[in-house]
Amino acid sequence: MPESPCGPDCLPPRDPGTEVGRLRLAMRIGITVGLLLIGSAMVLALPSQLRRRAVPKWFRTLLRALGIRLEVDGTLTPGGGLVVCNHVSWLDVVALQVLTPMKMLAKVEVRSWPVLGSLAGRVGTVYIDRDRLSALPGAVATIADELRAGSVIGTFPEGTTWCGSASGPFRPAVFQAALDAGARMQPVAVRFRDGRGRLTTGAAFLGDASLASSVLSVARMRGLVVEVVVLPELTGTDRKTLAREAQAAITRATGAHRGHDAPAEAIAA
Repeated sequence: MPESPCGPDCLPPRDPGTEVGRLRLAMRIGITVGLLLIGSAMVLALPSQLRRRAVPKWFRTLLRALGIRLEVDGTLTPGGGLVVCNHVSWLDVVALQVLTPMKMLAKVEVRSWPVLGSLAGRVGTVYIDRDRLSALPGAVATIADELRAGSVIGTFPEGTTWCGSASGPFRPAVFQAALDAGARMQPVAVRFRDGRGRLTTGAAFLGDASLASSVLSVARMRGLVVEVVVLPELTGTDRKTLAREAQAAITRATGAHRGHDAPAEAIAA
């Protein structure tokens, strides 16, 4: 199973000088809750074409509500395909959805998240049970079917979150799904900077932290920037080679150092 050594020790110590005041924090949280309720109503009420146009704007507004600036370098190629990204935070999903509406690959636990779980399900999230390796072939087949149908599938091949200054091994299974479907494969790098322009791990969603506590930590931050770098498409026919190339390209873009090597069972997956 994917494991990350990153935990609370990877997060920067709290510094009142880098945090917003209580009033602004309360405003950010209040607006965010309101947007989540609006988003839930939006996916229920709007027809698919209108919803597709509205989703990126809604996610961009969510970032603004939390006081986060988004910077994007590059554009995704139009049409379906597999988007592979490093995984630091739930904010990764928000940033990717601003690029283009996509179906995210997520762990089954996301279904139980308040409001967000319901919202994720209604926009077409593809769930994977990471506690059962026997479910992997079926998951690969499901992803391949979605790609053949022209969907954009967003995935985090590390399988779990890392702090951003370190990254984990990319599992090859999702690349096999793209090969089976004959779909394009686009790596995307996400990194975070603080109000002083320095790379930060402050937005990382690690360990046993709850989603609510992570949202609160992010909302406290002053001047947080999420940078998204769209990298050149991958080409090849071997899933393990594609996984290594994607990880190398994303690691170069983020400046992260490599974490521990993947176990043999994960490399074979």
